[in-house]
Amino acid sequence: MTRIIAGAAGSLVLRVPDRGTRPTSDRVRESLFGGLDASGVLDGARVLDLYAGSGALGLEAVSRGAASVDLVEKSASAAAVTDRNARTVARAVGSSAVRVHRSSADAFLQSASGPFDLVFIDPPYDLDDEALAITLALLADVTAPGAVVIVERASRSPEPRVPAQLEPLRSKRYGDTALWWYERADNGGQPPAPSQSR
Repeated sequence: MTRIIAGAAGSLVLRVPDRGTRPTSDRVRESLFGGLDASGVLDGARVLDLYAGSGALGLEAVSRGAASVDLVEKSASAAAVTDRNARTVARAVGSSAVRVHRSSADAFLQSASGPFDLVFIDPPYDLDDEALAITLALLADVTAPGAVVIVERASRSPEPRVPAQLEPLRSKRYGDTALWWYERADNGGQPPAPSQSR
């Protein structure tokens, strides 16, 4: 059973697609959102949840104070479940800014306007590294400077290949799951100018 952990929609039960998705465990979500709460990223954030599955990550963010969330899911059956969950959470938090898009991640990113302040990327474990690198490269045009990007993969996976605009913050493993945190550089990925001594 998957629930919203905390916030305005805390304890609401979420439906989970019958197959084809891998919900993030409560333990991983608690740790992830503890870190996001502590860093002040969530308050008023515009959130993007790619490969949304049940929508648990994006909906947890809205429950905890994010201003909006776009949930992107390619599978028709999973998107239907995501949509039901989104409507349930939107009613609980009193927000109309919870949107579900039945689309592939890359197609959505190629047409999205953004900018997003927080992005969750939790693709199927069988998505290959090259496909993930393409998706990450597309984020450059839709994320705000300082945006946080969280990538969830299997612990055995290599670190994702990210564009220059995404600077590594930290990573952590939880059993067979790993999270990588990145921040969108304010300088567009260019090396910082040398400091001038005074």
